[in-house]
Amino acid sequence: MNMTRRMLPGLAAAVFLAAAACWACAAVLPAPAAAADADSIRPWAENPRYWQFKGQPVLLLGGSKDDNLFQIPDLKEHLDEMKAVGANYIRNTMSDRPDKGFEVYPFKTVDGGKFDLGQWNDEYWTRFENMLRWTAERGIIVQIEVWDRFDYSTERWPPHPYNPRNNVNYTYAESGFAEQYPEHAGRNKQPFFFTTPGQRNNTAVLRFQQRFVEKMLSYSLKYGHVLYCMDNETSADEAWGAYWADFIRTRAAASGRKVCVTEMWDAWDLKTEPHRRTLDHPERYDFADVSQNNQKKGQEHWDNFQWVRTHIAASPRPLNTTKTYGADGGKYGGNRDGLERWWRHLIGGAASARFHRPDSGLGLADPAKAAIRAARKLESVIRLWDVQPANELLRDREPNEAYLAARPGAAYALYFTDGGMVGLDLAGAQGRLDVRWIDISTGEWAARTTLDAGGVVQVAAPGKGHWVAAIVKAGVAGAANEGRFPVLAKRCSPRYGAGRERAGRRSGLYRPAGGTGGADSGRKGGGKAQNKETSLIPITTGL
Repeated sequence: MNMTRRMLPGLAAAVFLAAAACWACAAVLPAPAAAADADSIRPWAENPRYWQFKGQPVLLLGGSKDDNLFQIPDLKEHLDEMKAVGANYIRNTMSDRPDKGFEVYPFKTVDGGKFDLGQWNDEYWTRFENMLRWTAERGIIVQIEVWDRFDYSTERWPPHPYNPRNNVNYTYAESGFAEQYPEHAGRNKQPFFFTTPGQRNNTAVLRFQQRFVEKMLSYSLKYGHVLYCMDNETSADEAWGAYWADFIRTRAAASGRKVCVTEMWDAWDLKTEPHRRTLDHPERYDFADVSQNNQKKGQEHWDNFQWVRTHIAASPRPLNTTKTYGADGGKYGGNRDGLERWWRHLIGGAASARFHRPDSGLGLADPAKAAIRAARKLESVIRLWDVQPANELLRDREPNEAYLAARPGAAYALYFTDGGMVGLDLAGAQGRLDVRWIDISTGEWAARTTLDAGGVVQVAAPGKGHWVAAIVKAGVAGAANEGRFPVLAKRCSPRYGAGRERAGRRSGLYRPAGGTGGADSGRKGGGKAQNKETSLIPITTGL
């Protein structure tokens, strides 16, 4: 137990000083290391609200059946199932709680059945390494969550290796731990999350936490398809996440890697103070995970996400949503809620969208598979990084009826939550436009038709349910794969000096907040009521 009383001299100072210089370090990497790092996941150089991987922009979509995915026994088959429908993004908590019977802890047991936090359980790390290798082979991006507060409280704490009664490394007195933490983890009563030098500087525990993260990085830093989130929906002090973000960034820089890190806060309202700790610090956090917005519904869900986009406009970064809540039988709304949330974020400019595991989310159930297939079909016609949220172009729109992303005159992605009809302002377009409908319930192409630009045109979904239309200039369907859309004006991103964001605001067609609708968007006149039964766009059969 004496070993627990020692801490590496000056570690805290070294971590923070090295973090400040980590990006400068990358500039002098040996050529092979720098070349390999250039292929890593990072904000896209041309539009840092989205990701790039291997030098190309990428939209991250996913859905999976568990959180600590590396632990599941049929991982390879599950990854193949994802890839088959177009998913390329997973959430992987480093969690070890034995909820389903197949999970293992990262530490080795010694004589007497106790854990030695100084020795590893090879099975845990073999599973982790397999996950990294198999996802790399399939081009699937991994978002790691290093700590999960639910592992260390309520019924999960008594058997846990960090509990002093279960290890040979420290006592209750030395660690400051108690035998029980019966309250919900959100109360933040667990000393496990107060160990860093800027908090209680609990070296008896911190050294083992550091050792765990270093072991994790010894595997993950070999790969360039990994993102790092410090916690799962945390209520911890700001100093906790900041310490681990700097710790990981420093270790990565020493290995010749630039990595992207964030923190995920528990607060459901994205406008509250905890989220400012990430949103207001682009020098520390390369992206934001705003998954807890998925506790919201309807128009508020959209509006809060658009508020965040506006808030970070001076330093645009990817906004990830690694947990989309909502599934029939769950606590957070039904299938409809889950699908609406996923699509609102997608149309609203999210860099990633993943369905949360059952029963809190749809996972990779059939409705999730269909949604992912539908999104990839939309992407084949309209690249979502080429458009921006544009609800201000919609007229006669009911709250939560429809949502729009557009590049006026070139492309319009129009999502209906449950059928309906809206006016679409095409004053910025000329000539004829192609309309291709996608049935989100099946993930398949549906009706195809055309419309003439100029003024406001009424657009009606083919039926009830979730629908998305890809509307582009006639003759350029498939332009997303052919690069026909011209490049918009750009501005620099703070961390990636070459990174630039599309501005694309012309003649007042885009409002700074991304809009919840234009001046007419909430107006309900007789025109809409008269036209509810008949769309001005004829519905025809086709792809």
